[in-house]
Amino acid sequence: MITALSIKNYALIEKLTIDFSKGFSIITGETGAGKSIILGALGLVLGKRADLTSLKNKEEKCIIEAQFDISKYNLVAFFEANDLDYENETIIRREILPSGKSRAFINDSPVNLQELQDLGVFLIDIHSQQQTRELTDENVQFDIIDAIADNQQVIAGYQMLLKNYKADKSKLNTLIKKQSESNKEQEYHTFLLNELLAAQLKSGEQEELETVFEQLNNVEIIKESIDKSLAIANEEQFGVLSNLKEIKNSIQKIAPFSSEYQELLERITSLAIEFDDISDEMNRHSEKIIFDPELLEQTNQKLQLIYNLQKKHQVLTVDELLDIQAKLENEVVELGNIEEEIALLNNQIQEKGIQLDNLATTIHDNRIEAIPVLSDKMIAILATLGMPNVRFNIEVIQGETYFANGKDELQFLFSANKGTDFGLLKKVASGGEMSRIMLAVKAILAQYSKLPTLIFDEIDTGVSGEIAIKMGEIMKEMSQKMQIFAITHLPQIAAKGDAHFKVSKSTVDEDTQSELKLLTNQERVVEIAQMLSGTIVSDSALNHAKALLN
Repeated sequence: MITALSIKNYALIEKLTIDFSKGFSIITGETGAGKSIILGALGLVLGKRADLTSLKNKEEKCIIEAQFDISKYNLVAFFEANDLDYENETIIRREILPSGKSRAFINDSPVNLQELQDLGVFLIDIHSQQQTRELTDENVQFDIIDAIADNQQVIAGYQMLLKNYKADKSKLNTLIKKQSESNKEQEYHTFLLNELLAAQLKSGEQEELETVFEQLNNVEIIKESIDKSLAIANEEQFGVLSNLKEIKNSIQKIAPFSSEYQELLERITSLAIEFDDISDEMNRHSEKIIFDPELLEQTNQKLQLIYNLQKKHQVLTVDELLDIQAKLENEVVELGNIEEEIALLNNQIQEKGIQLDNLATTIHDNRIEAIPVLSDKMIAILATLGMPNVRFNIEVIQGETYFANGKDELQFLFSANKGTDFGLLKKVASGGEMSRIMLAVKAILAQYSKLPTLIFDEIDTGVSGEIAIKMGEIMKEMSQKMQIFAITHLPQIAAKGDAHFKVSKSTVDEDTQSELKLLTNQERVVEIAQMLSGTIVSDSALNHAKALLN
């Protein structure tokens, strides 16, 4: 419930601070006195957009602050989810700066308008003539039936399952599309893959083949060069090996005379050993060199195959070809996996469809049981509100389409008088009838669900006399379970309140101001008398006002 409201520099209000109590509060005042300003200020607290026209003094900022007792609203989870400090006495503050910028705070933590709107849903429900017309909306009608049917948890489970069901359907459509596209390319990809597999490529193979090809293609010059080198190395008198031996023998004679000569001997000895090994290696190579035209042709063909594949796939190495081969293999395997995924998803969708159907049937059955209860209660309340012959024809028909709240389609028909046909609410109900129906609905919902603070903005339009008295009694009864405000022009309703506030407008030094004041008992008698008789209060009006209050 709202416990206090503070307004500074808003519209016609320079400064206002007022406390509210639980129960049934009345707000009255002449047309144009500023009742809509109070609602506008509350609207800003609940997250409505603001502009500079809201400022009374354009040079100063506007501040609206509302305090709420939320201890019974179970909102701890909401505050944790939005990373806000929870307080049983929560303060919402809205500031509008002269620059036009707006700021919002919940318990001094800055928030955006969406967070303010999300919290506002749990705090205050303002019903004006416009909101009354929302009663003709099918979703609102379903909400009323579901509150009485206690369908909230079932619908929550249904909605979660429906979200997963739709996600699976979307994934299935994507896979089917991908499968269709893959099928078109599968033959070509399979051809490319088989071509690469047939090549039996190996990492590093290209370099080895190119080396073998160069050797085989130049076997004659290689053989000639090695044999010539061997001849120079091994010639008996002037060969390199013979000369090295001669040099070694000469240095060996002088090696004992100096460490430097000894070092030269060691180096020449090492050189002779190394060159002897080189000579043996050249001999082995010479013996292995054989001209093999068949191997040369095989090597050339394999290289040409590799070059052709590289050109086709626009790569430069065998490793890149192997990467493409692996990718093609994965695509072929993936196509098989897609078929398995499609089959699995189809099974999941079918199972979830069965579960959705079961939940939708439960929702439907609960609604069928709730409809007579709703209809009977509304007929009983409306009979006391001057609509003794009202009838409702409410039908829910289960179809095949999955809606957000089940599979039902709703027909909410209404007849106000005997002998008249049923029709849709929005087409056959008058403004006064809609106001009474809305009050009946709220009175019934108060018995089944935890409603926020309700503000009825002239919901009594089009009624008077005994009907107004009964409307006041209904709101009074509702206020036993929740905080109720009624903005009214009817003394019969005003007299039913636990507290009575008056909105008035005055002019001070050519400055028009509005204020909201809690009336004393005596002031309240005068206010109701004025509502009965006008500005000039007669004794009979005063007596009538006292009678109404008593």
